[in-house]
Amino acid sequence: MITTGLTADNKIMGQYISLTRPKHWIKNSFIFLPLFFSGEVFNVEKLLSCLAGFGAFSFIASSIYIINDYMDIEADKKHPTKSLRPLASGAVTKRAAITLFVICVALGITAAAFIKMKFLFVLMIYFVMNLGYSLGLKNISVLDIVLVAMGFVLRIKAGGVIAVIGISQWLMIMVFLLAMFMAIAKRRDDVLIKLDSGLDMRKAIKGYNLEFLNAMLSLFTGIIIIAYLMYTISPEVMQRWNVYRLYYTTLFVIVGLMRYLQITFIEKNSGSPTDLLYKDKFLQITLVLWIISFYSIIYIKDISIFK
Repeated sequence: MITTGLTADNKIMGQYISLTRPKHWIKNSFIFLPLFFSGEVFNVEKLLSCLAGFGAFSFIASSIYIINDYMDIEADKKHPTKSLRPLASGAVTKRAAITLFVICVALGITAAAFIKMKFLFVLMIYFVMNLGYSLGLKNISVLDIVLVAMGFVLRIKAGGVIAVIGISQWLMIMVFLLAMFMAIAKRRDDVLIKLDSGLDMRKAIKGYNLEFLNAMLSLFTGIIIIAYLMYTISPEVMQRWNVYRLYYTTLFVIVGLMRYLQITFIEKNSGSPTDLLYKDKFLQITLVLWIISFYSIIYIKDISIFK
């Protein structure tokens, strides 16, 4: 009897944890990008501050996931996989979800206030923007994916504020473009579900079709590659690190984008960028190789072929 009770409690706790979507916290790792691109990734004090900021951002992000699921209960019930979410499946009550929402917001705001007030300001912009998204802005086609992309831009802005690092326009542009690219691929997956089931998974999907989304994916793929190339060969970047071969890393950007397009068009499995990052070995290896190559070029200055 005791074992059965513990098992039931564990299942309930698992549902509450699932509601906060901890696996999606990986998105908040964008907070560390300013450290990486500025060459200060080994500054322990700034790294610890960004780690604390990561925690605060994760609490606020979880609160948004909760309220978003709360607003989408009926729509999620029709979705082949979202119907298994805690609220849509009935595993967690609405009252419990709102209580957890309040707790996450309180923890996030409190932690951010202790870290830096300017960081709290950026975090509140993210919170208000995404609250608006959950309460209705997500139903407006095009605006919905722009708001998702802006969330990633605010993450790197938060990282820059915490670490007191100026963020280049190139980093802002590339993060925004990449986030747009992934959001468009995700909407394409929703369109495919609509074509198969006849059901609209979200109201904004009425403003999309395969032809439009395919064109946007092609457009953003080209823009991302060009923007990254321009970043790597820009005089500002070459002078800052005294290296002239950063464009070597473009190979991994191109390969990563090609793999994502392969998943989108051939495997038709671009519904969750987070799941892809956790499960797709090809993307994982490409990302690791990009990090290693970028690190080698900007941090290991004594390798002559990288200068």
